[in-house]
Amino acid sequence: MNHEKPIVYADDDTESVSMLLRLRVPVLLVGLCLGVLISLLTSRFEEVLKYDVRVAFFLPFIVYMAAALGSQTEAIYAGDLKNGKAKFHAYLVKESFIGFFVGAGFGLVSGIVAWWWMESTALGFSVGLSMFAALLVAPLVALITTQASQYLREDPAVESGPVATVIQDMVSVVIYGTVSSFVIL
Repeated sequence: MNHEKPIVYADDDTESVSMLLRLRVPVLLVGLCLGVLISLLTSRFEEVLKYDVRVAFFLPFIVYMAAALGSQTEAIYAGDLKNGKAKFHAYLVKESFIGFFVGAGFGLVSGIVAWWWMESTALGFSVGLSMFAALLVAPLVALITTQASQYLREDPAVESGPVATVIQDMVSVVIYGTVSSFVIL
């Protein structure tokens, strides 16, 4: 006999507002707390931001691109988990390639744009390398978070999206702040 807790999927068509709130608010509270942590992490890079305020211009861009790529991975994988078609190892291999190739292409383009626009080789290199690294890890963060939600018997579409996004945001801030500090200072 299977004693595992059944997964309750958030479905606006069939669930009440109170049930949807019970499913969605706890993970959003986690995101709120981790969002404060992102602000604290960003403050750790005050020196490079003071040295060249233009570094701040690209932070939302890098964070967004990584979150967007991770969201794609999470949505596709969560859908396949619900349908019973997901194979973690196969996703891990394919999403690693996607992260690498998207990261390389978008990193190159964004680095060139930053270099051209800001007339700074160091800033262009920081933006390009950071974009590459953030996009490289984004699908992996999304996969692991989505798989963890499934393992914990939570609806991956509700749980993993916000958690994967805020974790990826933190990772992107740390990557960009570290790379920029190393290259620019």
